[in-house]
Amino acid sequence: MPQSVLTLDMILVFAVIVAVVFLFIVEWVRVDVVAILAMIALPALGLIDGRTAFAGFGSTAVVSIIAVIILGRGLDHTGVIAMGVRPLLRLAGCSRWRIVALLSLTIAIVSSFMQNIGAAALFLPALRRISRESGLPLSQLLMPVGAAAILGGTITLVGSSPLIMLNDLLAPDGLEPFGLFSVTPVGLALVGAGILFFIITGPLLLPGDRQSAGTCELPNDPSLYYKQLGELYELTFPQGGNKAFKVYELCDNYLVHTVALASLDGSTKLIPPDRDSTVEPGSVIAVYGPREKVDQAAARFGFQVSEQLNVFAQDLDSEMAGIAEAVVPPHSIFVGKTLREIRFRHNYLVAPLALYREENDFYTQLGGHELKVGDAVLMHGAWRNFKRFRQTRDLIFSQSMDREILHPQKAGMAIACFALATGLVIFSNLSLPVCLMAGAIGMVLTGVLSIDEAYQGVDWRTVFLLAGLIPLGLATQETGAAAWAAGQLMEWLHQPPTLVVLLILAIMSTLFTLVVSNVGAVVLLVPLVINLAEDLGVDPRLAALVVGLAASNSFILPTHQVNALYMGPGGYRSLDFIKTGVPLSIIFVLVLTTMVYFFY
Repeated sequence: MPQSVLTLDMILVFAVIVAVVFLFIVEWVRVDVVAILAMIALPALGLIDGRTAFAGFGSTAVVSIIAVIILGRGLDHTGVIAMGVRPLLRLAGCSRWRIVALLSLTIAIVSSFMQNIGAAALFLPALRRISRESGLPLSQLLMPVGAAAILGGTITLVGSSPLIMLNDLLAPDGLEPFGLFSVTPVGLALVGAGILFFIITGPLLLPGDRQSAGTCELPNDPSLYYKQLGELYELTFPQGGNKAFKVYELCDNYLVHTVALASLDGSTKLIPPDRDSTVEPGSVIAVYGPREKVDQAAARFGFQVSEQLNVFAQDLDSEMAGIAEAVVPPHSIFVGKTLREIRFRHNYLVAPLALYREENDFYTQLGGHELKVGDAVLMHGAWRNFKRFRQTRDLIFSQSMDREILHPQKAGMAIACFALATGLVIFSNLSLPVCLMAGAIGMVLTGVLSIDEAYQGVDWRTVFLLAGLIPLGLATQETGAAAWAAGQLMEWLHQPPTLVVLLILAIMSTLFTLVVSNVGAVVLLVPLVINLAEDLGVDPRLAALVVGLAASNSFILPTHQVNALYMGPGGYRSLDFIKTGVPLSIIFVLVLTTMVYFFY
């Protein structure tokens, strides 16, 4: 039975909770600092011992998050994530609502069979890349996708920890257990309502520049200012066709710039080839040029034109290579030298595409131009090659070059480490953090990541936020404060209709989940609501189901693990969660209670 006497310890716990929520809202200090303050205040007030105060750092959730972030960084570092997001972007196009809907639906499905924090952590690198390539602000993506990850945990009985524990909590009362897909109709309705909510209200409620959403063109892309540059094409020079020609012939005669040359089977590649390199029949080249010029060259040499890269799909992927504009500064060693003398292609492995000087663009006969201070050179090359210029400062780039250099040659090892972690989770009896950390340390031992890169990939704000809030939940349970609050609510209820009972239980579970962990809320409330439901003449299984599902209704504060994970990268404030979380939580409660009442 819940304790009926309000003790001093309970009052102190409630005071700490109120202080934490207040500081979350006013943001006088960062949320992770608030969590640390709570972690210190609880043992100082005698509510928990010092060892328990720091138990959050060794919790399953925190260690699992660290391991999954390292696994995700390894997959991202090797280009596996970049390859995975390409089909999603092609399918979603430039539409904001299609991008949000497709990503949200994907992560919801993954979360239905995988812990939502693991799915959210794995999706984070992909979301960053999608944001960069689509032009959609990351703040417009992370919260909808994070909410979908949480909602996805309601689709099956193994999608979230509260639902996994539900049948065990029903057993002592002899109630019939739920099946794996018993909750699926409700879960699908919740996911659909959540996705629809963000599609409609996202541009209004989420922070970020809404004007840039869905343009699919980044404003700092220098190629936008060179109108005759054209697009990237892959040309196949058939065997037995025309005679061989030099690379410079395409540029000077057709305004078509060759940036890559390969044999037909792709075994030999030059990126970029020299201007004097010979293109033999049976070769494949990647070129930039206006479509009409490319077609003219194809008619002359018999090229087969493809707008999609095949042979060079990985080498010229936007995460591996691209276009950069650089200005010649006064101290540059290139001043007074022609492009032919500098030999950018041979010495620096970048291909000049255009020269801008005194309001004029030059695209052909570039080799004879003598560089002057203030000239802008448009080049194509691998991002790692552009970084060489940053050391000498002989060229100053007009856009940020802070791109991570990918290592696709290590992709196999990264996938193997991820498969190891996944296999241990599925087929071994080891705990979840041990399985995930085995894959994470595998990333380091195999050279996919250095240990410093692994540490740098972890968002320590998230770690301290979660580790600091876990003791608050423990204190709420150990002092009996949670049981007392639940008991007071039970006494307040008399004989309301079944729908009203379910509605109140959903609200109560939602409120408890914001402070106590979702697992703690379910463990505490399910035995209580079973007894209450029997007294009120309500099906106790439905009451327990509402509590288990409503434990996922955690959107108002960044206390849920997924919200805490995405808060830093998305640049969200606590008020952003309140602004979107309150209406979403209301929709969640209404959809949940309506579906359970009428469907079951």
